[in-house]
Amino acid sequence: MQKLGHWINGQMVDGTSGRTADVFNPATGEVQAQVALATKAELDDAVAKAAEAQKAWGATNPQKRGRVMMALVGLLNRDMDKLAEALSREHGKTIPDAKGDVQRGLEVIEYCIGAAQMMKGEFTDSAGPGIDMYSMRQPLGVVASITPFNFPAMIPLWGMGPALAAGNAMILKPSERDPSVPLMLAQLCKEAGLPDGVLQVVNGDKDSVDAILDNETIQGVAFVGSTPIAHYIYSRATANGKRAQCFGGAKNHMIIMPDADIEQAADALIGAGFGAAGERCMAISVAVPVGNETADKLRDALVPRIEKLKVAPYTAGDDVDYGPVVTSAAKENILRLINSGVEQGADLVVDNRDFSLQGYEDGFFVGPHLFDNVTTDMDIYKQEIFGPVLSMVRAESYEEAIGHAMDHEYGNGTAIFTRDGDTARDFANRINIGMVGINVPIPVPLAYHTFGGWKKSGFGDLNQHGPDAFKFYTRTKTVTQRWPSGIKEGGEFNFKAMD
Repeated sequence: MQKLGHWINGQMVDGTSGRTADVFNPATGEVQAQVALATKAELDDAVAKAAEAQKAWGATNPQKRGRVMMALVGLLNRDMDKLAEALSREHGKTIPDAKGDVQRGLEVIEYCIGAAQMMKGEFTDSAGPGIDMYSMRQPLGVVASITPFNFPAMIPLWGMGPALAAGNAMILKPSERDPSVPLMLAQLCKEAGLPDGVLQVVNGDKDSVDAILDNETIQGVAFVGSTPIAHYIYSRATANGKRAQCFGGAKNHMIIMPDADIEQAADALIGAGFGAAGERCMAISVAVPVGNETADKLRDALVPRIEKLKVAPYTAGDDVDYGPVVTSAAKENILRLINSGVEQGADLVVDNRDFSLQGYEDGFFVGPHLFDNVTTDMDIYKQEIFGPVLSMVRAESYEEAIGHAMDHEYGNGTAIFTRDGDTARDFANRINIGMVGINVPIPVPLAYHTFGGWKKSGFGDLNQHGPDAFKFYTRTKTVTQRWPSGIKEGGEFNFKAMD
């Protein structure tokens, strides 16, 4: 049985708590590793060591820190296959999907190569007689990132890239369900030239999370997960005087207008609704066709596509559409919600509740499901299912359709499929949701823009990656200076390169 510990001061160390969590192979249901769960004392010790290491790292010029990011990009590309295989083994994603997980994180690291430009402040010459004023962006010090199981490469990289490039030390607390890839990322950071102690990976559960929130040295906390936990972490972190960005659940709507290309919309819904077994905060889980004719056409286009989906372990080849969900508890919750949809009167058009994969009967596989005639009072509409379940909510008009998305408590992502520019512009301008797609089903912004939801999908003023990330991981210091005139030094004739 593989034993996984923590990454502290540039090396793997065993846990001392005596507590562990099982790491499953979701395809077989077997325990393939045990990961140590840290105590508060272990977490506090890792923070103290990080704080010491951060002093020199924060004083390193941002150009040099950017070079570490540049080296990390090369190493991530070198080890892409190895990272993807480890990710798929613990999470259950297909290999192409796992590579996408790494790639979207890698792109944020690429953006962070330009850390020097992102760290620039402002300057005012002659603000008064002989007085200049300037501002500096400086690192917070030690920060923490608490990351989810569903993107064990992307979300840690989204956090560690800007945080480290800005000169902070980071405590990374990954999900205990799939901890191997975050530990591998830490090793790659060391190989890229990151000094020991600047990145600490502490595995743990709620005890470790609470220790992070209560540790006085930690100045900022980033979190991605469910809304109740996001709200809990945001509330406790800010109550303790920390900066916090916390991203929660989602119920993403895709509106299909009568003028949309139905075949294109159906293809988009298949990938956005069932990719990664629906375990994405940007998955489209609600299709809102406008008009019964549109809804009937969409349903007719979706059913054969769903019935052809290949559900299998990642080892079955690159033509697998999606694999298992992460745990048996996740599978049970998905099936519970599906049953509630039937009990509450929705039409289960594609029913795979009895899905079983030969040879993998103990795995956590859930077949694809399609509901029609879902109403907004049903649990399958109100709750985030986080599984391969697509619900159709029929709307009589554009106003009714946009109202569904706007009235829902979550506001992470949304999309509209239409050929009409006026409708698309109105939708983009009016919708109260953080990320919007126009004929794009999963509108995840690229690394140089910023990622974040509204309403109960996001807590905090600053989003992930892009310029917001450098604002989050730094604070501004403003200097007013005045120098007596007439002080001169001798000339210097050598052009001195930066050390």
